[in-house]
Amino acid sequence: MSDTASGSGEHPGVTDGRPGRGDGERHSEGTFTGWPPEAFDVLLRLQGEPPQALREECRKDRERLVRKPMIALLNDIADTSPEYEDFSVWHYRTNAWWWQHQGAVIRLARNIEMGLRFDLDGLRIQGAWWYPVPEQIKVFRQAVAAEGSGPQLVAIVDELRARDYEVTGDLMKRIPRGYPPGHPRAELLQHRSLVAARPLGCDAWLHTPQALDVVLDAIGELGAMMSWLVRHVKV
Repeated sequence: MSDTASGSGEHPGVTDGRPGRGDGERHSEGTFTGWPPEAFDVLLRLQGEPPQALREECRKDRERLVRKPMIALLNDIADTSPEYEDFSVWHYRTNAWWWQHQGAVIRLARNIEMGLRFDLDGLRIQGAWWYPVPEQIKVFRQAVAAEGSGPQLVAIVDELRARDYEVTGDLMKRIPRGYPPGHPRAELLQHRSLVAARPLGCDAWLHTPQALDVVLDAIGELGAMMSWLVRHVKV
């Protein structure tokens, strides 16, 4: 388990960027009690292009009020199931975006993970299979085309959309070679990644231990998609 991150300079835990990889050990940060209201005050100060002096002035408060609660949340999530034990909570980088958003990721398999993001908009969750190796794209298409697993994924995606998840991904302009244009799952066959995300909100529960239950409920909503991906795309 991890509460550190390293890797590329992309935005973590969002649909338009690749998260880095953590390499630290799980820390004991105490039981999650929610984000203090003062966490928003710190993030407000860091909006725009905050100068380095302001970032350093806010660093300790941001660590205590924004990042530490995320670590505690991920630890409590990990306590609910061994499959959630491989996680990372992002540190800071040069780009101001990293100071304005606190991301975290739970890795379920290679390139298959769930992400959380805390910022002024509240909390956001996503499940993703992305940045795959070629073999993963191949087996994904095979599973989508198959009569058993293919319709199952269609039903999963439809259910997530009905729950207000935005389902996106890296799509080809046309159906890949070897599949007929009129294939009943043509749209899914065009995917080279699959991401389902939605905001969880910014209500009073965010400042209480109830936030853990809200996140666990959302993890449950994503469970069918993540299990399908681990079962059919893991290589």
